[in-house]
Amino acid sequence: MQVTIYGIKNCDTMKKARTWLAEHGVDYAFHDYKSSGIDRGSVERWCDAAGWETVLNRAGTTFRNLPDTEKGNIDRERAIALMLEQPSMIKRPVLETGGRVLVGFKPDLYAHFFAR
Repeated sequence: MQVTIYGIKNCDTMKKARTWLAEHGVDYAFHDYKSSGIDRGSVERWCDAAGWETVLNRAGTTFRNLPDTEKGNIDRERAIALMLEQPSMIKRPVLETGGRVLVGFKPDLYAHFFAR
């Protein structure tokens, strides 16, 4: 089973997720979308699986620093465009394996996700 975790290298939440995976013996590939970029197909797939409202990180500094005019009336297409323009607006981490997607990190959710 190929596991890929997407995020930003120095993010604290990413560090927690990667530590959890290592401690539980889950082999994974890490994709840093801040340095390596991310393609539209991946972001669309995540939005289809988890909902764009979940994938768009509205709590982050990058989103909060947007002008108010850009924060209003966001729909799926606008959210995807924002995330492609500024990958820091993607909630971290995004984990993909076997056609399944998990956005964010909580130890109990990871345990349940990998118990299947």
